[in-house]
Amino acid sequence: MSTHRSYKEELQFIERISPVGFRIKKGFVPNMNVEGIFYVNNNLETLMFDELKQHSGGGGFGGFLPGVKQIANVASLPGIIGKSIGLPDVHSGYGFAIGNMAAFDMGDPLSVVSPGGVGFDINCGVRLLRTNVYEKDIHPMKEQLAQSLFDHIPVGVGSKGVIPMTAKNLEEALEMGVDWSLREGYAWAEDKEHCEEYGRMLQADPSKVSSRAKKRGLPQLGTLGAGNHYAEIQVVDEIYDMPAARKMGIDSKGQVCIMIHSGSRGLGHQVATDALVEMEKAMTRDKINVNDRQLACARISSTEGQNYLKAMAAAANYAWVNRSSMTFLTRQAFAKAFNSTPDDLDMHVIYDVSHNIAKVEEHMVDGKQKTLLVHRKGSTRAFPPHHPLIPVDYQLTGQPVLIGGTMGTCSYVLTGTVQGMSDTFGTTCHGAGRALSRTKSRRTLSYEAVLGRLAEKGISIRVASPKLVMEEAPESYKNVTDVVDTCHEAGISKKAIKLRPVAVIKG
Repeated sequence: MSTHRSYKEELQFIERISPVGFRIKKGFVPNMNVEGIFYVNNNLETLMFDELKQHSGGGGFGGFLPGVKQIANVASLPGIIGKSIGLPDVHSGYGFAIGNMAAFDMGDPLSVVSPGGVGFDINCGVRLLRTNVYEKDIHPMKEQLAQSLFDHIPVGVGSKGVIPMTAKNLEEALEMGVDWSLREGYAWAEDKEHCEEYGRMLQADPSKVSSRAKKRGLPQLGTLGAGNHYAEIQVVDEIYDMPAARKMGIDSKGQVCIMIHSGSRGLGHQVATDALVEMEKAMTRDKINVNDRQLACARISSTEGQNYLKAMAAAANYAWVNRSSMTFLTRQAFAKAFNSTPDDLDMHVIYDVSHNIAKVEEHMVDGKQKTLLVHRKGSTRAFPPHHPLIPVDYQLTGQPVLIGGTMGTCSYVLTGTVQGMSDTFGTTCHGAGRALSRTKSRRTLSYEAVLGRLAEKGISIRVASPKLVMEEAPESYKNVTDVVDTCHEAGISKKAIKLRPVAVIKG
């Protein structure tokens, strides 16, 4: 590969195409079928190019190629259409960069599906609940409320769920998604309406999920997990688009919301691992060559490709059941603290979005309608107003897009745009995106200092593992406001609401 070029030579393949956009020209890495593109503002641009510079000088980033190289390597995968796109929160990941989306033409027999384009935490995503209480109502009882949430939701690496599960229940949950939660009384009918895919991918086939994956998933349903997952009590800090906010049931500053960020836990991780092993063999058989062995993939139409898509859909359903279970526990925690009912507290789901998923969608490409397999890794679907796949409530405003910040920083709600539909296949950023590797964060930050800074901001925090706090400190991440402002300026999504945390629950 072209690792011997100097940084100056590398730069000849990258050109600015807008105040917040850069093009990666063909030839930057071998065999590019399409160009790459990435969105960054001035602050994010420095991070992106520094990473490339370090790599050109022989330095690495957490053992992965720099994001720019990864976007280009994805552009060389068979069947890719349009461009390989890096969103503003893009950073190095396994195979695909996190924050890299790519669409593959289902009509092209050579098109592939790549687990690296979905990620190990399948359907890691964010759900936002609103309430009818305000900051002034929770201020005197904030610590008690944070503790109640921490007591109700199991957190941490090996946490076990409190939702009773049997092997038979698990099979049904993998197949039914939110419909299982509804049947068992853990969800409200309206929750389903406000979920991407209505909380259920119909092609899910639990028989394609290995027994090892099921064994890992059985005790973990209804658990937050560790890493960057969290449950946060947030208050509305700014409203940029009042009509959109009102549609979401948000009417003024200070209103309390709860954000839940989690995924498919050990089950999803195992599904990805199993598929990568299978696909290594399929690549040899089908003579598929890739620039980076982490981009293991299989033809969409192959047995391996189809098995993965069915297992991935089952893992996605598991993640929706997981977030539904935690929504149930959150409603219980609030109802107990306020001596009320979740219904009287108006604890409705505003929306639930996926960050790590591959889905079959219809898109216009060069004036023609095409069926595509859209890989979104560390990126969020952001469909525009009047799109048939978004809820009736949001037909006039566009799909709500939930952008979680880092621990102790703000989060945002955006809406999808028509321009995003044409420029990025209806996709936008998913969060802040890492700026420091986990190892570097642990080396350079102290958890006492991080917790102290959160306390200074008046944020209540409950963590299962204080050591993990360093990896998730705000300094380890890009500035989420930079990321969101870049998407807004690029027109690929539109700012609606800014949320500020008052209590954080972490693994």
